[in-house]
Amino acid sequence: MAIESPAFADKIRNDQWQVSYLELAKAHQISQGEGITVAVLDSGIDPDHPDLTGNVLKGFDVVTGGSGDGWGDVDGHGTGMAGLVAAHGHGAGNGDGALGLAPKAKILPVRIDTGSGIGQGDAMAIAIDEAVKRGAKIISISITTDNRAYDPIQRAIKAGVIVVSSVGNRPKDHFIGDPGAYPGVLAVGATGKDGNIANESVRGKAVALVAPGVDIVSSSKDGKYRIGTGTSPSTAIVAGAAASVWSKYPQLTSTQVIDHLTKTAVDKGTPGRDDEYGFGALDLVKALNTAPGSANASTTPTGPAATDGPSTPEDKSSNTGLYVGIGAAVLVAIIVIVMVSRRRRSPSA
Repeated sequence: MAIESPAFADKIRNDQWQVSYLELAKAHQISQGEGITVAVLDSGIDPDHPDLTGNVLKGFDVVTGGSGDGWGDVDGHGTGMAGLVAAHGHGAGNGDGALGLAPKAKILPVRIDTGSGIGQGDAMAIAIDEAVKRGAKIISISITTDNRAYDPIQRAIKAGVIVVSSVGNRPKDHFIGDPGAYPGVLAVGATGKDGNIANESVRGKAVALVAPGVDIVSSSKDGKYRIGTGTSPSTAIVAGAAASVWSKYPQLTSTQVIDHLTKTAVDKGTPGRDDEYGFGALDLVKALNTAPGSANASTTPTGPAATDGPSTPEDKSSNTGLYVGIGAAVLVAIIVIVMVSRRRRSPSA
């Protein structure tokens, strides 16, 4: 649901409960995602939104009807996800409007959705491969996909890219949709203002991390704002957190960044990893303040290491949470975010 008037901008920051919940004021004193480019694969992005100006690069389209560069948003969803990653606000001291987790990161927009919320596998595959070629480091997917995207996602992971995916918004289906169930993918669930798992968040063995995802206010198309609920916003939030952590600790590999995020998460639910909260709730301030590998990190176990050999679509059902390993990966300067869920958003997202 979009907030239809830019006149709401002055109260938007107050309505972004995740800003205080995640203590972004403290986090931004440590890192704001400098030097990291996040590619958002979604419905396109409005580069002229006052809270995103200067942060949106020229991207590309893999669907028809767009400008060819990822600019322009058919329904506001992509601009909302970009805002959760890298919105910097506007006005005096940038105190008005939307604020993201990594306000000095850059966004590479990839338009892969025409507004239906469904991504064709071939288009998704092309988008992922092209994003990696352009130096993408994190991919976050919030539209549905199929097995045709499996191999490109595995290639991306092998190239040192973090793939972030929502677990989906249909818990009654009792399974996590693609690509959240794929080996090596960082699958993200949603929590409410009370810190508890959201009703919309799918449970399952692939859940790795949870983050705020209920009544999340962010930017939208045409300079407006939107409020949404589901695992799409929680995924964008985790992707922004990854950008901030990687900017702070650029020596880390992709698997080490994921490992650090899960080890510094707040354990919730059943002690240790569980199917609702994964390894726990995102704690960005702790992740930024804790040296990677430090004994001060939580004792929450990490997931099993990713296999060296290629996986197949048939293997995806055996993915037990996040596959985290300390492997060699070449660090490049771009993070791609593609936001995926079994159903991209709940009716209010």
